[in-house]
Amino acid sequence: MTTEGLPGTVAPGDPGPPPGLVVVGRYDELPGYTVQRPQGADSWLFTWTLSGRGTLRQGRTETAASAGELVVLAPGVPHRYGVQLGCDHWEFWWAHCGARPSWTAWLGPYGRGDGLYAVAPDPTGEDPRTRVEAAFRRMFADARRPGTAVPPGSQPVGDRATVAVAHGTTARELALNALEEVVLLAAGAAHRSGVAADGDPRVRRAQELIEADPGAPHTVRSLAAEVALSPSRFAHLFARQQGHAPMRAVREARLRHAARLLESTDLSVGRVAAASGFASPFHFNRVFRERYGSPPGAYRAAGSMVGA
Repeated sequence: MTTEGLPGTVAPGDPGPPPGLVVVGRYDELPGYTVQRPQGADSWLFTWTLSGRGTLRQGRTETAASAGELVVLAPGVPHRYGVQLGCDHWEFWWAHCGARPSWTAWLGPYGRGDGLYAVAPDPTGEDPRTRVEAAFRRMFADARRPGTAVPPGSQPVGDRATVAVAHGTTARELALNALEEVVLLAAGAAHRSGVAADGDPRVRRAQELIEADPGAPHTVRSLAAEVALSPSRFAHLFARQQGHAPMRAVREARLRHAARLLESTDLSVGRVAAASGFASPFHFNRVFRERYGSPPGAYRAAGSMVGA
């Protein structure tokens, strides 16, 4: 694969890299740089701005991107992006690939519509930029592991335009692991637009407990006890703030955990079910298929990722 069809050299209507590839690069573009895909891309596009400003439009939704902001475009929706009008440059990391199922859950609160997700850092919280930059550099290095081909025209990180394609399972999985760290760091340190800053801290604490250990034997009663509420009061507050019942949040967290184990380990389906908090393998198979469209064994065999 060459750099033809990658951001910055895209031809009109080019769908970009196929979702099975993991492609990562860093560009520092000048005014006039624009990429437009009237049919959208076949894979997810992740952008993280280092300096300057960019503008990204997906369907009818548009957002500006400045330093420290992660903007993600889902596949299959017409999009356009480039240096913001009036700015002298836009320096950014980008990656085209399929998205692991857990990523869409982490990005969900930052959806702006039309498959565009914008994750802005919280100015009052921890600044993740140093770690995100390091994760992208590691992703780039992993994509160029020995024994893998490097696209013609790629330069070491630090030049104005640099691209690498992960060839082989090891390079691909290591690169995806680094990108997963980017998504986690950005989402974990972000300010969620439209989410009330004064949300009940007891509900937030319960959500953190669920996410920290999805396989634990959580119940409404046990979670309520952890935050010093009665079960009925806790269930009411949780549903009002999160938009769904506590046990639905538990089930979704368990399914995301199970999908991650299927992707990254060789544990049997039965052990994945148990490690994810499902007492019955039959029940696990049924709800997993409802959530991801295929039973756990088939999901693992297909190497399933969202958009892949």
